[in-house]
Amino acid sequence: MLRRKLRGSRAGQLVLIGAIWFAGQSLANLFGLAIPGGVIGMFALLAALLSGYLRPQSISRGARWFLAELLLFFVPAVLAILDHPEFLGLLGLKILAVIFGGIVVVMGSTALAVEFGLNVMHRIEARHARS
Repeated sequence: MLRRKLRGSRAGQLVLIGAIWFAGQSLANLFGLAIPGGVIGMFALLAALLSGYLRPQSISRGARWFLAELLLFFVPAVLAILDHPEFLGLLGLKILAVIFGGIVVVMGSTALAVEFGLNVMHRIEARHARS
């Protein structure tokens, strides 16, 4: 009966998702884990879904709402930037340059690693074809 009510209630689903997050956060605090409570809660939710204890329909409306309103969760970050006007000047541009430079380095090294791996695979396949 509770599962049926949960399927139709967005508020109930939001409370359930929040309770799972809170439980994960409580475990992280209780045991002094370096893993964020949200990650622990996410794995707990995944385990509940994979075990069949919780069905996807039981959280789908709440999860859709979170995704639809995701922009609201970035408002505090924007307000924090506005509290530090130095980020809107040269310092902010330097930080952005470092971020974009890091992205280019990571993407480039990933591409080179994939290309190297493919070349190794092709060499191995060529050896097996000859023998």
